[in-house]
Formats: sequence, C-alpha cells, structure tokens
Amino acid sequence: MDTRRLGLVWVTGDPEAARNMVLMYALNAKLKGWWDEVRLIVWGPSARLLSENAEVSAELENLAAAGVELWACKACADRYGVSDWLAQLGINVLYVGEPFSKMLQGGWTCLTV
Repeated sequence: MDTRRLGLVWVTGDPEAARNMVLMYALNAKLKGWWDEVRLIVWGPSARLLSENAEVSAELENLAAAGVELWACKACADRYGVSDWLAQLGINVLYVGEPFSKMLQGGWTCLTV
C-alpha cells in the first residue's frame, strides 16, 4: 500500500484556528494513524503567532513527540525575525518553496489553514 502523506500548510495568525484546527488535527492525524506521515509547515503569519503566543507554541512539543515533522519557511521567519527562535523549538527552518513543490508533485495531500 502507498504511504499516506499529509502536508498541513499553516498560514493563519489566528490562535483559535491554530489550536482548534491545524494543531489539533495534525496531532490526531499522526496519533490515530489517519496518515502515515504528517508534516506541518509554518508559513507566513503563523511564524509570528508562534513567537508571540506561548500557549500555541507549547503545543509543538506534543506534535514533535507524536512524530509530526515540523518545518518553517525561512524567508517568512527571517522577515519576522524569528528564525533562530523557531529552530530552538525544534522546527526545521528552511526555504520551503521547492520542497513544497516536490511534495505536491510527489502525491502528498495538502491542506492550507
């Protein structure tokens, strides 16, 4: 059977959407085996939200422990001045345009929130 791979592109800076949708779904998708691979990509305003909201950023530890891959867009994080801070949270900070394009071309299911 093919690997079921989910890419969650998290762009919103809304803490309610973060806690009550994207982070909750990412965690449960991995823990409950809905998807074999789950990759959360912090892109745009979500990078700033993580740096400003301790409640939201604290949830990343559970995601990482469950095996969710954590990525962040380096260009966006640099613009917000949070690249080093995100890396300290255990997020892989990289230029995501090309790798994300390869995900799409490689059959990943992607959801943008």
